[in-house]
Amino acid sequence: QVQLVESGGGLVQAGGSLRLSCTASGSIFSVNAMGWYRQGPGKERELVAGISRSGYTYYADSVKGRFTISRDNAWNTLYLQMNSLKPEDTASYICAARKTIGIATGKYDYWGQGTQVTVSS
Repeated sequence: QVQLVESGGGLVQAGGSLRLSCTASGSIFSVNAMGWYRQGPGKERELVAGISRSGYTYYADSVKGRFTISRDNAWNTLYLQMNSLKPEDTASYICAARKTIGIATGKYDYWGQGTQVTVSS
């Protein structure tokens, strides 16, 4: 099992920045990729960004050039640097991890509880 705990959410004005963190514990050796999902009010959950053990990254078109995903070498912590935030980025941001290879397709096996990001106009 892998446990994931997010932090770093909050209220920010449009154009501002936030950095989210996700602390992982447990059987981290079994993880091949991690990602950040988000779910806004009345919207489906969507994959925002992901990163594999080999360092390959994925970004949704809506955040390319504004968000950066990274992780520490031990895979203990996953980050999401969010710049130039827009009101439409308002959502609960959820950290996820998977045992299978891949990022954007297939299922993730472990999920955090989420951290709320609210962007005011």
